[in-house]
Amino acid sequence: MYPGSFDPPTIAHVHLAETAIAQLGLVRVDFALSARTLGKDDSQLGPIDDRVAELTAISSGNARIGVTTTPHSLVADIAEGYEVIILGADKWHQVLDPVWYADVNARNEALQRLPLVALAARPPWTMPGEDSAADPPAGVDVVILDTDPSHHPVSATDVRAGREEWRAK
Repeated sequence: MYPGSFDPPTIAHVHLAETAIAQLGLVRVDFALSARTLGKDDSQLGPIDDRVAELTAISSGNARIGVTTTPHSLVADIAEGYEVIILGADKWHQVLDPVWYADVNARNEALQRLPLVALAARPPWTMPGEDSAADPPAGVDVVILDTDPSHHPVSATDVRAGREEWRAK
């Protein structure tokens, strides 16, 4: 499962899903869009139905990539029932931030419910082992995906600003 707002979907989103499938031998990856995102103003996002339709069109030629929506906002809740959760380092730092939980203990309990975390570099965000702030709590397993560095700077924000070559098609 790969959670995100996907506003819009980028070539890096698709690359990350395909990399996780290949590297981890996954049968399927679902792009998961939350009806209520954390850390973003949902009113500033494109309509969720449009984003689902765009992702569905992008994945239509690949039976190993699907699209789902969820009413959940916390990644630990979104990931329930999945074997792997795919995150970029930027989202990983958000997931680790105790501001989204009652306290650090509540965060740790939530994160211990996560399946295997497949993590992709996204400089300048740090990775586990590089910075203690990026290290997972005890009981949380993380594997680092071997992604193409040319995808690291790709962002949906830049696509919205005109970098159409980064939009997934």
